[in-house]
Amino acid sequence: MTDDTDDGEAERTGSAGDIEAAAERMDLAVLREEIQEIDHDIVELIARRTYVADTIAQVKEERGLPTTDEEQEQRVMDRAGENAERFDVESNLVKAIFRLLIELNKVEQRESR
Repeated sequence: MTDDTDDGEAERTGSAGDIEAAAERMDLAVLREEIQEIDHDIVELIARRTYVADTIAQVKEERGLPTTDEEQEQRVMDRAGENAERFDVESNLVKAIFRLLIELNKVEQRESR
């Protein structure tokens, strides 16, 4: 004796599983698109920051100021840590990113002099 009900349920479950998987893939695709947009925005903000830092370098050069300003760097790092806490992001990670940005700007400022 065969039980046709079980086979039918398995097929329906498989179909529902396929639909569920497709929905998950669509959600994943939407989330990946959002990440792509965020990545674009991050790069755009880095470019803007770099442009402003280059302008600061020009002003420093015109005024005969040193490239490095440790007090300003510390203020930037403090702000980065405060913003990380405000947005509930790991402070050390954010500070590491800002340290890289600062170093990038310092290298560019030295090269432009």
